Amino acid sequence: MKKLISAVCVMGLAATAAHADMKPISEADVLAAQQEWANGIVEISKVYLNKGDYRERAKQHIQDLYAYGQGDVLFKPTLASDDQFRESFDEALSYFVGGKIKEDSGFAIKPWSNARFGEQNIVIDSDSAIAMGNYYFTPHGEDTETKVEYTFGYIRDDDGNLRINVHHSSLPFSK
Repeated sequence: MKKLISAVCVMGLAATAAHADMKPISEADVLAAQQEWANGIVEISKVYLNKGDYRERAKQHIQDLYAYGQGDVLFKPTLASDDQFRESFDEALSYFVGGKIKEDSGFAIKPWSNARFGEQNIVIDSDSAIAMGNYYFTPHGEDTETKVEYTFGYIRDDDGNLRINVHHSSLPFSK
């Protein structure tokens, strides 16, 4: 846990120095990034259903939205139990579309017809933001949503784009 806290603090300090001349992150920035993430998951599913190159679409999703390549990313996917944390781009790709890690069946190719962020709280510290709440996924051909709890952390890259550097999600506790 100390290593995790130290890594988050170091990332925050590095982000502060690197992005001192960039505009502060706003709630609107976070909401736009969340919408782009949700749209991306649904788009990967559509490409999969249409027998297109869903793997390439998933690569683009990760490249556009995650901070792999800019620094460490703390990624704990919802349906990961054997290999709980995804420290590399390839491990994230495996989670979304299957491949590298044995337990991965491809979260983004379930497929989903809708993904949306619901109730949440957002904390912004000018050059970083953390959002925590629930997001919902609707399987293709169904009406019932699956509720998932999440925490996402955001930083800006060198071009000013918001990137996910923390992604933790889990299914709600059941009695």
